[in-house]
Amino acid sequence: MKIRFVIYGLLGWCTEIVWTGIGALLSGNLKLTAFTYIWMFPIYGMAVLLEPVHNKIRHWPVVFRGGVYTVIFFLMEYVAGDTIKKFIGICPWNYGNCRYSVNGIVRLDYFPVWFAAGFLFEIVHDGIMRLRIIEK
Repeated sequence: MKIRFVIYGLLGWCTEIVWTGIGALLSGNLKLTAFTYIWMFPIYGMAVLLEPVHNKIRHWPVVFRGGVYTVIFFLMEYVAGDTIKKFIGICPWNYGNCRYSVNGIVRLDYFPVWFAAGFLFEIVHDGIMRLRIIEK
């Protein structure tokens, strides 16, 4: 479980860096300035806890699986952001100025992003299982 936690954490970091770099480009930043937060590593690493969910719903239709992942990701993002906010006084990501934010912590307009991320998670999870990256 520890190795898979690290794999998910690193993959999440890398994905977020690419995402914010593309966002920078779309905003006119030709340097492609990208970033993430140290806090995000354990948050992304917690995707290891979704493996049993994936195993149970893998045969469901795409729309239902994507919906389940999206709801779980929104909940994880909200709980993590709210916990960090209570701990250090601020949430590292601030969606307060976004039209569809929930308490500045979750952006509901990211629904398609999290929906797609669920399927990226499935591909990674299945790849990890094929490579037998399983600790005893």
